[in-house]
Amino acid sequence: FQPRFSVVADAHFHLSFINREIRVSDFGDGTGTKADTHAAGVVISDKPLHEYMPLYKGKKGEVVTQLDMQCVEKIGLIKFDFLGLRNLTVIANTLSLIERQGKISPDIENLDFNDPKTYHLLSSGNTTGVFQLESTGMKDLLARLKPESFDDIVALVALYRPGPLDSGMVDDFVKCKHGKKTVKYSVPELEPILKETYGVIVYQEQVMKIANDLANYSMAEADDLRKAMGKKITEIMAEHRERFINGAKENNISPEKAKDIFDLMEKFGGYGFNKSHSAAYALIAYQTAFLKAHFPVEFMASLLTSEMNSTDNVVKYIAECRNSGITVRPPDINESERVFAVRSNEIIFGLVAVKNVGEAAIDCIIEERGEERFDSLFKFCERVDLRKVNKRVIESLIKCGAFDSTGFFRSRMLAVLEDSLDYGQRVQRERTDPQMGLFESNGSDQSINLPPIPEITEWDEKQLLAFEKECLGFYISGHPLDRHGDKVEKFANTHTALLKEKNDGDVIRMGGIVVAAKVIKTKRGDLMAFVTMEDMHGSAEIVVFSSVYAASHDLLTDENAIFVKGRVQKDENSIKLLADTILPMDKVEEKWTASIHFNVDMDKINRESFMKLNDIFKRYPGTCQAYVHLLNPDKTETVVALPDTTRLRAGSFLTREVNSFLGYNAVETICSSAEASSDAEDGFKKRGKNGNSRYERR
Repeated sequence: FQPRFSVVADAHFHLSFINREIRVSDFGDGTGTKADTHAAGVVISDKPLHEYMPLYKGKKGEVVTQLDMQCVEKIGLIKFDFLGLRNLTVIANTLSLIERQGKISPDIENLDFNDPKTYHLLSSGNTTGVFQLESTGMKDLLARLKPESFDDIVALVALYRPGPLDSGMVDDFVKCKHGKKTVKYSVPELEPILKETYGVIVYQEQVMKIANDLANYSMAEADDLRKAMGKKITEIMAEHRERFINGAKENNISPEKAKDIFDLMEKFGGYGFNKSHSAAYALIAYQTAFLKAHFPVEFMASLLTSEMNSTDNVVKYIAECRNSGITVRPPDINESERVFAVRSNEIIFGLVAVKNVGEAAIDCIIEERGEERFDSLFKFCERVDLRKVNKRVIESLIKCGAFDSTGFFRSRMLAVLEDSLDYGQRVQRERTDPQMGLFESNGSDQSINLPPIPEITEWDEKQLLAFEKECLGFYISGHPLDRHGDKVEKFANTHTALLKEKNDGDVIRMGGIVVAAKVIKTKRGDLMAFVTMEDMHGSAEIVVFSSVYAASHDLLTDENAIFVKGRVQKDENSIKLLADTILPMDKVEEKWTASIHFNVDMDKINRESFMKLNDIFKRYPGTCQAYVHLLNPDKTETVVALPDTTRLRAGSFLTREVNSFLGYNAVETICSSAEASSDAEDGFKKRGKNGNSRYERR
């Protein structure tokens, strides 16, 4: 074979292998003059392609067909799609990491398809990073369906598409699986075909099998029916309806039942998915879920390596690690490899992630490190090639925490960096030219004395995190939002990684840090801004129109923590949030709290204490409905709704004073929402207390 590139008009590009017997080329839709690329399509013929169709050459000499996909098929050639999946590399790298930890790597081609741990992970919806199963909608579907077999996963991949979701197929499937809806078959012959999918037509192969078994279709005819249903070609469907009814009659199926079956096929068959395709995807989904369930640290390290060029995805998977209790450590000159590695059940960043640190510097560090650790910045500068590992490289490594394992403050190492470089260069010169020491005016010992380290304090957390973000593009050891975590969890209804799954026009609330703001002047002369906001899962663009900007411009400064309420604006190319309200993080509890609940232990309070508690309430007048939950010794609870004259202002000051007075965490706040009510009963239900509670309004 001689490798050549071939491309097709308007949409497709492929690798072509050409010899005397086989011609491999691409295809295009033929509707335009622009030659573009296609990721997978390949056309194979038994003769030179120019004997079947007109060709031309692209700008780089690549072979281009002048027929589109449909025309290529009509002249008798076959087109294949060959797909390459990043997830296969993730699986291979995970297995390699497992073996490097001294663990026994699973036989990925022969997994146990009845593994309880894997199905528990799938049923819990903990599938971030799992192939095909990590979207929010799919996680919800997994939690509803609770798959128990590989067949369930195959069906999930086929069902989670707009057509089946909108048609009600998915709801029927879930209800039938859990026995909430009775599975019915029009004729007994349908049961062996539809039993695995609980009576729901999920796959194209089921449509073909029904036509073959019930109406005596040949498989070629059944394939034509499948195509007609998928493309909803009315004329051809009318012909097939008659053909199906007549064929079913030959098998003693009444025309009425045959018509009902065909209607069912027509309704759901058009949404049918190719089972062989779904099964192949489900296999990779199961393999990745198995690895995440049994080897989560190695799997997440491999996943992070595969996404190193995508800052948003790295941030998303770091957040997933944090939520799963997996420690992700900053780069380390003594532990890090080029890419993400695993040490002592922790993930360590690869050195290639550090900005300003090139391949040559990384190779030099890893090679020089060998089996002997770097115990200080001085020894590091003494041993590495400072022509490759220069000041800029070392500065970035210090700022991101790569030298933390030497035991020195980052602030002190950066302060002594110049002296360390001078020391290292001098030692290296003396090492290569021993005679230099003979001519030192004050003796050779002085030339290798370690420079003094200044006694300065470490940077504060804000500065440490800022330098990490500067050198890595994201935060590792912490996040500026960490101290606001309770507010974000309580008042946000989404985060940046989920925005792409929202619908255009959805109203959302999101908390984050301002990382950039571009202010422009409108045609009317008013000011507005485009703000980049970041949370623990990624970043998003916020459009702040002039009316909102006028009220919140002072909040749109770098590193400021804010809450935004607005509407999603979504198109094919971008997702933005059009802000309606912007609040500082420390005001969100006061502004968006619907009700405040005080849990009072009746064993620890008396009448006098109640009077003092009432005095505290009087110091915080506001708009929030308040409830006192009297927790009785017998585990029952009485809820007292305070009168409208005792509405309160929510916030940290009220919470801190009440908790301090009672001696325990007694205060809970409930976030307002579109469906929230000010009625006491609704507030009580939203809080979600148990059935041993009694509600009173006083």
